[in-house]
Amino acid sequence: MDKAKSRQLLQSILTTLVPFDEQELGSALPHFKFNEHAPKAHIFRCQDIVSDVYFLISGVGRYYYIDAQGKEFNKSLVKHGGAFTSIGSLIEKQPSPFYAQALSTCITASIPYERLLGLARANLNWSEYVRKVYEQLALKKEKREAGLLLLSARQRYEQFLDDFGDQAQHIALNQVAMYLGITDVSLSRIRNKMGLT
Repeated sequence: MDKAKSRQLLQSILTTLVPFDEQELGSALPHFKFNEHAPKAHIFRCQDIVSDVYFLISGVGRYYYIDAQGKEFNKSLVKHGGAFTSIGSLIEKQPSPFYAQALSTCITASIPYERLLGLARANLNWSEYVRKVYEQLALKKEKREAGLLLLSARQRYEQFLDDFGDQAQHIALNQVAMYLGITDVSLSRIRNKMGLT
């Protein structure tokens, strides 16, 4: 992992939402810790008390649940520019009810949530950044809920392809099917009808 490149990627992600100046970024970057996660490695596990926000600066990952019978369900897929955390852990200090896992080699830049809040209290741009991250999370959840309730399986797959672009090819089809709430066979049929097989 190239630390200088990782810092540049993080700066690029941060400045897509807010026009931070060099001083604002420079004072914040020492609070971030960079980690590389191998495919299938967990960023955190169910029942962990999560205290950091893990910004995904490279790779793709997922949030998932495991039910009482041991079956996995994808809660969400995360692409470059997204983040991993458990809001319940951050705010209520409760154990995470789900897992966060790398699907490809992932590089994250993590920061303790309390440090992120400290930056937000001390600086208007960081406050704006935290607000925009929460807004994006709410919009993503709203869009996902509407998709599951209102769109056909094919429409959900088309939306996934639009949302993930080139990164979609790095996600195993069984993970995509699980995310869409359909079987592998159904996804295979959809892809066949779309001429993608």
